[in-house]
Amino acid sequence: MRNFKIYLVVFVCLFGSKMRAQESFEGKAKDIASRIETIVKEEKNELKVEVEAVNEQLAQGKLTNEEADEKKKALAEARAKTIEEKVAKVEDELHTLVQDKVDGKIKVIDTSKTITIHFSKDYFAHHDKCSNGEKRTTSQFVFAFGANNLVTDQQVANSDFKYWKSHFYEWGLTYNTRILKEDNLLHFKYGISLMYNNLRPTDDRYFVKNGAQTDLVTSTVHLDESRFRNVYIMLPLHLEFDFTKKEIRDDANYFRTHKSMRVGLGGYAGFRVKSKQILCFDDTSGNDVEQKTKGNYNVNDFNYGLSTYVGYKATSIYLKYDLQPLFENNAVDQNNISLGLRFDFN
Repeated sequence: MRNFKIYLVVFVCLFGSKMRAQESFEGKAKDIASRIETIVKEEKNELKVEVEAVNEQLAQGKLTNEEADEKKKALAEARAKTIEEKVAKVEDELHTLVQDKVDGKIKVIDTSKTITIHFSKDYFAHHDKCSNGEKRTTSQFVFAFGANNLVTDQQVANSDFKYWKSHFYEWGLTYNTRILKEDNLLHFKYGISLMYNNLRPTDDRYFVKNGAQTDLVTSTVHLDESRFRNVYIMLPLHLEFDFTKKEIRDDANYFRTHKSMRVGLGGYAGFRVKSKQILCFDDTSGNDVEQKTKGNYNVNDFNYGLSTYVGYKATSIYLKYDLQPLFENNAVDQNNISLGLRFDFN
């Protein structure tokens, strides 16, 4: 009977967790995050095999050091492009998920209605070995989304871009290292992220590259869609204050993370992967036209900025600001700013 109760508890927890994940925004986002993480891991493993083959050719004298370095660089760039292409395939699904969240189409789970199950003391004693605190360094999958815009003349007011339809997305992998051995407050958080910054101009406008300048001009036809997207690979670094209290069991300290309020202060630096402008309109015959144009649009290749987040458990309010202007040589500097929600899946 005791074993049956344990099996029942496991079944209820697993099945209930699965159902909640299917219904909740966080569950669906986590599913997408898992698929992206799998893509990244598979491509990294393939790259590792390719690099080892180059090293073997180098050891056999078939390649010089310079040739080996060039080949490794080319392989890394090719894998990065493959990751971007594969991840882009789930972007529409992600966009739909975010839009459904904004439109209130995703159900909110009533967490007040929970099932309380009591275990005996000896059951906890038996299973404590499986939950005796996290390692000093843990890993998380990060997913963030929200509103995106440009700061012009030190203000966002009267922007040339739509406030609620200009979005940003970010997903990546981070590592979280507890700085002090016997204190849980300070953590060093670092990793790699793929950032999508989308701008949607107002009043049928779009970007045009005029030599070294990039201008926002008015279209001669009505634009159903005008979107300017910049994609970056970034290395975020944060000092995280985690207020999760340590536990003491059997005179030993047990540390957890992401169980209480968290504050992160830091920044990021990285490089631009691509820029693309998407225009949708009706031609003179009334046909729907979608025009996609790739180019650098004089966007700075290198980017860096400041970021912070404040939240509870896995969910945080997230703010980031580019210190590097978006365009290289425009007369007026415009810096990207983003505000939204961030999820750190531990």
